[in-house]
Amino acid sequence: MPRSGDHELFRARLEAERRELEAASSASSGERAPAELDQQSIGRLSRLDAIQVQAMAVETERRRRLRLERIGAALARLDAGEFGWCAACGEAIPPARLELDPTVPTCIACARRAEG
Repeated sequence: MPRSGDHELFRARLEAERRELEAASSASSGERAPAELDQQSIGRLSRLDAIQVQAMAVETERRRRLRLERIGAALARLDAGEFGWCAACGEAIPPARLELDPTVPTCIACARRAEG
């Protein structure tokens, strides 16, 4: 279980990552717009490339949103005093696991059980 002083470090890290993701989301909003398919201005391969770029930007944004949800949940656990405790079994999550990813809600044993 992380010490209470560590909680503020985790909070700062989570909030910084949230700001970075939100900034990246704003900066890439144009890439997610539907691809312009004007046959006069670009050729077939260029249109396909534009569609592929747009699809990749949409998927990147979907992943950003999922990460933002995980960050929000971790911050809520911090506020509730539940950060660092496994949501499944109630045991302490090893500090090394939280260092790797402070958004994890479960210990390694419970995560393995959920996978398989």
